[in-house]
Amino acid sequence: MTGLPAPVGRPGPSRRRLLTGALASGAAVLGAGALSGCGSALAADDSTVRLWDLFSGADGGLLNDMVRAAGPDMPGTGIERTVLEWGTPYYTKLAMASAGGRGPDVAVAHMSRLAGYAPTGLLDPWDLDALAEYGVGQDDFAEAVWSRTRFDGKTYAIPLDTHPFIVFFHPEPAAKAGLLTSDGALDTGAFDSPANFLAAAKELAKASGEQGIAFGYVTDTAQGWRLFYGLYRQTGGVFRLPEGGPAEVDVDRMAEVIAFMAQLVDGTVNPRRLDYTAAIAAFANRQTAMILSGEWELGTFRAADENVGAAPFPTVFGTPAVYADSHAFVLPHHPDPDAERRRRTHQAVAALLKAGQIWATAGHIPSYRPATRTQQYEALKPQAHYVQAQSHVVLDPAVWFAGAGSDFQNAMSQVLQQALLDGLAPDRAARAMVRRLNTFLSKPSPA
Repeated sequence: MTGLPAPVGRPGPSRRRLLTGALASGAAVLGAGALSGCGSALAADDSTVRLWDLFSGADGGLLNDMVRAAGPDMPGTGIERTVLEWGTPYYTKLAMASAGGRGPDVAVAHMSRLAGYAPTGLLDPWDLDALAEYGVGQDDFAEAVWSRTRFDGKTYAIPLDTHPFIVFFHPEPAAKAGLLTSDGALDTGAFDSPANFLAAAKELAKASGEQGIAFGYVTDTAQGWRLFYGLYRQTGGVFRLPEGGPAEVDVDRMAEVIAFMAQLVDGTVNPRRLDYTAAIAAFANRQTAMILSGEWELGTFRAADENVGAAPFPTVFGTPAVYADSHAFVLPHHPDPDAERRRRTHQAVAALLKAGQIWATAGHIPSYRPATRTQQYEALKPQAHYVQAQSHVVLDPAVWFAGAGSDFQNAMSQVLQQALLDGLAPDRAARAMVRRLNTFLSKPSPA
């Protein structure tokens, strides 16, 4: 990958740190806002910024639209996209290309994976002065997101978006249950404790004539963890994972959260056994009045209900916290970067951030806050109703083994499923999670 040389004292990339895996890819070149051809990630001319990303389908189309809209802000520069398969194949390819210094100019990565890349020398830092020349600065981003971009005093990621775990609802049953404000937003104050949350679920079930709240977690590798970690951080409980362990956590608060989650899916007013797809279908078909899900499902839900509502995840345990991740631009390592290509890369990323209004239509919250402070964004519903979630987001712990698509998330979700499905006592589930945390911590970091 291209980028600045690793600072003195930082370890260089090593193939012993890398996993192996397959990948699926395709490439498209968009020049100065217009589709201009195809090519590999290594065959672009000097006016082309090579980008690797994981956006296919509708999101891929939106990113193409952003490139076109960004054209006037990057005259003479084209962007060549190479789309790779999400998950392990993507991150394996990114790591291997970085280790060999043979990747693109810039790549998209989940912020939650940064701790596994920046410390190992696989990424190069951004030049914030260069970004500032193109009108993008640190103050343009929410601190809750920006705080995760740095390592060893340098910035290794520029956030594209925040994609939080939120609540969607159908307005009619929510209004009938008395859970909407005068402007049609969800009254999240009605969900401000475990007891009130469960009481609101009962009212939603009555109003819908079906069931109250859907949550698809069965056999899912991440959903249980997303709900748990957001709620746990609301308790104010410590969650520190020092290298080598042991984990420093509040087991009692963990158990309290797990007990609430079990009540939430005990089958009385909310469905008990739903996998991810079944939960989506239940809400889309109006079998439930609300669903706990990621904002990335907005397009699906809007197709089923053009008036679908959404809100930040309610503060159930006292401290505002919303589980989220963030897609971010990173600079894969290159031992001898070309200064002009790097300048064009900074210019292109700044231009893409300024086109964030387009990205917002998919439901993602643009991390570049000027894009959310416009009349056009205010008119986006329900996006404008949950944009404040970005001020309280919590990402996965900043450790090398955590993050999107990780075995860590899967391991935590497996324990939570035992508690929610098989009746594992909350305190025993909490201790089981701690044991797994310590297992991960006992493994040597690849740094």
